[in-house]
Amino acid sequence: MLENDRLSAAVDVARDALIADGQRPGDHLASTVEGDCAVAHYFAADVPGYQGWQWCVVVAGVPGSDDVTVSEVALLPSDGALLAPSWIPWIERIRSGDMSPGDLLAAPADDPRLVPNQIDSGDEFRFESEQTDPDDIASVAGELGLGRKRVLSAAGRADTAQRWFDGGFGPHSEMATSARYHCASCGFYAPLAGSLRAAFGACTNEYAADGHIVSAEYGCGAHSDVVGPSGEGSPAFDAYDDGVVEIVADATAGAS
Repeated sequence: MLENDRLSAAVDVARDALIADGQRPGDHLASTVEGDCAVAHYFAADVPGYQGWQWCVVVAGVPGSDDVTVSEVALLPSDGALLAPSWIPWIERIRSGDMSPGDLLAAPADDPRLVPNQIDSGDEFRFESEQTDPDDIASVAGELGLGRKRVLSAAGRADTAQRWFDGGFGPHSEMATSARYHCASCGFYAPLAGSLRAAFGACTNEYAADGHIVSAEYGCGAHSDVVGPSGEGSPAFDAYDDGVVEIVADATAGAS
């Protein structure tokens, strides 16, 4: 008998190896030749949580010897087996709002949203008003990002602007499309600094989007130019005086 034929016939040896390992193998499913002196035997497996998996026992032999050696025992998935989802790196899994107090989230060294401070990121430098003193070193340093190792890159700004524009405080949100006025003309609107100034700002109205970054094209019903209703009551109709109503008995009451 050829060596592999002898190993292919060693089904009981493979099954006994599983039983000795404390397993309960099911029917023998198949045998595959793995080399000149190795054959893999597959058995049905009934293991909780491993639907569609199967036991694999690799047996080996030495030419000229009747001994059969068990080389390996493993639980392997078959076609259609229940598998765990593909692993996704944490940087691709994290979503806005996942952070909780005490958590640490480090930006990768190659984060495209950031560039080293010494690189010109293309951001605009503007003084907030005519009263801003160009000689105020602290103000200038803050605008330029001095003291920070990295600053927002052009790609980071573009990504941020698109996200804010498409978000819940952008011009296409339900609130904005039903509003009469835009934030750009609102007294509660505080524009951002730099190149994002023209398109975004912070809302300071505690009864509206207070503390949120809003698009200049966003809007709500709490705009500073909204005029409240005037007058008292309804001007279309006179007040109704029910004191002049005469109450009479219904003559038909109780009639059958």
